[in-house]
Amino acid sequence: MSLLAAFWAGGTAFAADTPANLHKGSGLPLPRFASLKSDEVNVRTGPGPRYPVDWVFKRKMMPVEIVAEYENFRKIRDWQGAGGWVYQGLLTGKRGFVVSSKEANVYRTPSPAAEIVARLEPEVTGEIRSCQGDWCRISAQGVSGWVTRTEIWGVYKSEPIN
Repeated sequence: MSLLAAFWAGGTAFAADTPANLHKGSGLPLPRFASLKSDEVNVRTGPGPRYPVDWVFKRKMMPVEIVAEYENFRKIRDWQGAGGWVYQGLLTGKRGFVVSSKEANVYRTPSPAAEIVARLEPEVTGEIRSCQGDWCRISAQGVSGWVTRTEIWGVYKSEPIN
């Protein structure tokens, strides 16, 4: 007896009818954040190499949100809401961020009364080192310090990162 499982993903319906295809992904919680591992990542219209490339990411360590999985492909979206399917080997669990709207102040310590050591322009990317409470310790363009979670995209409101 053949199992037929239909999966709807971003406007693309496809079927998996063999036991090997029933494994849909990693089993990790969804949604979750990851970052691009390469300077060039193809974003496809569906979960597999047979689907056409819709567009290409050109920024290593750009954070993306994984919203679905199918085998070795992850459906992602970026900070502007654009999305598609990417091969999981092109993603890393190393956490990146992007300054999402206005300039972000980088503080020496996690306090609004602390010295401001830098200001990051919108669309600057960097690495999240850790987060505690409302603050994340970051590194970007040779600057390290603390920013508030509300000034960056790539971390959830109450998610701990060590």
